[in-house]
Amino acid sequence: MIYEHWNIVPQSAWPYKYFKPNEIACHGTGELGINNDALVALDNFRSLLGSPVSLSSAYRSAYHNAKISGAPLSSHTTRGSNGSTAFDVKLMNYDKATLRNIAERVGFKGFGMNYNTFIHIDMGRRRSW
Repeated sequence: MIYEHWNIVPQSAWPYKYFKPNEIACHGTGELGINNDALVALDNFRSLLGSPVSLSSAYRSAYHNAKISGAPLSSHTTRGSNGSTAFDVKLMNYDKATLRNIAERVGFKGFGMNYNTFIHIDMGRRRSW
C-alpha cells in the first residue's frame, strides 16, 4: 500500500509495534510505502534484539531515490504496490555481526556490511557486500 504522506495512514492500517509511520516513510517526500512482510520482519528483528534501533533509511520515493543517487532498482523503493523491503539500521552501540545474525533469523537475506554507521538489510535475494 502506498500513502502520499505518512501522516494520513489510519491507525488501523498500522499494526506494527516498534516503528511509527514517520520512521519508515521517505525522508525526502514523506511518502510511505508499506510492505507488510518486511515490516513484520523488522518488528521481529527489534523484538529479538531487545532494545531500540534507529533507521537511517527505509522507504524512498522514486523521486527522492533519484535525487540522492540511489540505485535505480533499489529495494528501498516500491515494487508494484508494495513498499520498501530494505532498511538501513544505525549501528549505534551494536556490532554488525549481531545485527546481521538477528536480521537473518527473522527473514532478511541481503546485507550491506561495508558502511561505517549502519548496515543495510533487505528481503531480496541472498547476498552480501
